[in-house]
Amino acid sequence: MAASVREKQTAALKRMLNFNAPPLKNTTAEPVWKVLIYDRFGQDIISPLLSVKELRDIGITLHLLLHSDRDPIPDVPAIYFVMPTEENIDRICQDLRNQLYESYYLNFISAVSRSKLEDIASAALAANAVNQVTRVFDQYLNFITLEDDMFILCNQNKEHISYHAINKPDIMDTDMDGIMDTIVDSLFCFFVTLGKFLSFHDFHLNRVSVEESQGSEASPAGARPKKKNKKSYDLTAADKFWQKHKGSPFPEVAEAVQEELDTYRAQEDEVKRLKSIMGLEGEDDGAISMLSDNTAKLTSAVRLFLIYYITSQQPPSEADLEQYKKALVDAGCDLSSLNYIKQWKAFTKMAATPASYGSSGVKPMGLFSRVMNTGSQFVMEGVKNLVLKQHETDDYRYFDPKMLRGKYQNLVDYTKARQGKRVLYGCSELFNAAQFMKQLSQLGQK
Repeated sequence: MAASVREKQTAALKRMLNFNAPPLKNTTAEPVWKVLIYDRFGQDIISPLLSVKELRDIGITLHLLLHSDRDPIPDVPAIYFVMPTEENIDRICQDLRNQLYESYYLNFISAVSRSKLEDIASAALAANAVNQVTRVFDQYLNFITLEDDMFILCNQNKEHISYHAINKPDIMDTDMDGIMDTIVDSLFCFFVTLGKFLSFHDFHLNRVSVEESQGSEASPAGARPKKKNKKSYDLTAADKFWQKHKGSPFPEVAEAVQEELDTYRAQEDEVKRLKSIMGLEGEDDGAISMLSDNTAKLTSAVRLFLIYYITSQQPPSEADLEQYKKALVDAGCDLSSLNYIKQWKAFTKMAATPASYGSSGVKPMGLFSRVMNTGSQFVMEGVKNLVLKQHETDDYRYFDPKMLRGKYQNLVDYTKARQGKRVLYGCSELFNAAQFMKQLSQLGQK
């Protein structure tokens, strides 16, 4: 199973706190001691993921808020983890002027603009601290992970992007643009953090590339990791599955994929069964494909002859019938179904009254329908399971995250039963009961 969102964000934070280098595993060396400086946004991101003990193990001896009163520690490097706001940039520039730390590793939660970088550069030049600003990184971590597969966009100023804020009747276009920019920025950071967790790459020009899974088998110690194979697929009009489901909701697509897999596996099992019966276990797929094509052709030949034999008002003479039978037998057809129909037709003549065969003649299609209802099992024996029927049920599958009970409960329980699939939940904010009622009352007052 691929890493969860919590694991991905935790790994990104640990890398950042190790001066943006991968942490060393199974080492007895002492970590480099440093100070962590964060704002409220950074504090909210780190708190659910790393405990004080874990921070200490990484080498964080002190963690302080950016806008608190801080004493100089000139012989210790400082790692900053803050939003790129005007207020935060001004305080970082003040720290540079005051020479608070030995070196500065600036990590911005979201992407910092060029103008703000220029402000930092000017402050560093003025304070003669250019060499002390060691690294500047955009971390793209502007979301808060609460569980393995659940996150919220923010905790600070969450009322600015709340459902209430979005649906205020007097909201201005500029306010709505600001809300959308905040939400989009957090979602972009979320997908950047997922990175290689996503199995699809370069969905580009109607072509998608997928990395093939190498399975759970680990590489031997010291061996180079196996290179993942990539397969590319063209999403064209000839792709019936893509055309049918490209606009479908994800749960419906997942269900359709499962149905396609079940159909394929059923057909594969049937082919294996036929191979076993015919003693062809060791044959290649080409031989089986040829066998399937020949079987279909022979079956069609017998189906067509039976239609002719049943519906013709003037049945063929015995001599003609023998010639037809000989030709079919020479082609390898099984005529047991013809013998059955011949006997059945004889019994029908004996039981029928003269009124049944008036001047209007026999009704071919009605008679053919009766034959298909009673005798088709003899005709289709051996190929009836090659095509799987689609069964419809009255109970439609309904996936709703709000459902705590029911046949399928919720999407998380649904995916647990399907190995390799994962559902990620995200929201702008989470409510307890009191907060939810307060939100409803505010909406009701508008």
